[in-house]
Amino acid sequence: MSNTTASATDIVAAALHAGILAPSPHNTQPWEFRVHGETIEVLLDDTRVLGYCDPDAREATLACGAAVLNMRMTIAEQGRECVVEPLPDRARPLLLATVAVGGQRHPTPEEQRLASAVERRHTNRRPYLDREIPVAVRHALTEAAGAEGARLVLLDQAQRFDEFVALLRHADHLQQQDPRFLAELREWTHDGERSDGVPKAAGGPRAVDGGLLALRDFGGDVATEREFERRPLVAVLTTRGDTRLDMLRAGQAMQRVLLSATAAGLNASFLSQPIEVDSVRGRLRELLGGHEHPQTVLRLGYGYPSAATPRRPVEEVTREGPP
Repeated sequence: MSNTTASATDIVAAALHAGILAPSPHNTQPWEFRVHGETIEVLLDDTRVLGYCDPDAREATLACGAAVLNMRMTIAEQGRECVVEPLPDRARPLLLATVAVGGQRHPTPEEQRLASAVERRHTNRRPYLDREIPVAVRHALTEAAGAEGARLVLLDQAQRFDEFVALLRHADHLQQQDPRFLAELREWTHDGERSDGVPKAAGGPRAVDGGLLALRDFGGDVATEREFERRPLVAVLTTRGDTRLDMLRAGQAMQRVLLSATAAGLNASFLSQPIEVDSVRGRLRELLGGHEHPQTVLRLGYGYPSAATPRRPVEEVTREGPP
């Protein structure tokens, strides 16, 4: 519910809380916020970029873009304008965006709907139901990506889906054979004692016979194998360009899709392997026609609640005052 009487300080605090709820690779939370007045600077924390999986900080930049989208929806829901300036200072390459609280306005129903989904959205790595996602919901997801200047390609044709599955398995195999990947995965997986990384409880069970999709193994319920959905909906988010600005926009588009999915009662998880292996990402681009750049891959479906990953508190990732 919008609150047009909230102070700018309270709105900034709400936006910061929404920002830390964004998804990130291995739950690294690769962001830092700096607040001065009614403006929030969103910076990339390059000490939290995955050196093996994400050497060019693509996924980390998407995560920061997702944090920006959460802030935008929260500020709008509070009845204020939100002014975003991406990559505002070339002399500060880690500064990805500024988010400023503007004048009063009425939030749209869509902004209210998405803002209400911020707290409820989290990655669900568990099995989904074999339940068809209605055409209207699929259309809403593609519209959400388009609203942020990206495209969401649904792999709902059998041949294209099967070719993607082969690429996913190939990328997963390459990573599983690389000790650098395994070491990095272990570094960010734990038993629940940390406020970052992926707790094993959130990793999900292993699929019977490996499952149709090669899902990332965070060492969850290793004693239990479960049947996963037989025909999941897989979607690839793409952009026309592949610059840092495109990645930042892609992160906002990704989060708008995820919030839209949450508002529609859907769950989502990431299939990151084809994005993280350069050669496979190139083949995925060719599979999609060769004109746009794949930025992230989502698995979508109906399911049951799962454990959320933890977050570092706002005060740990925020500094006050000008740069």
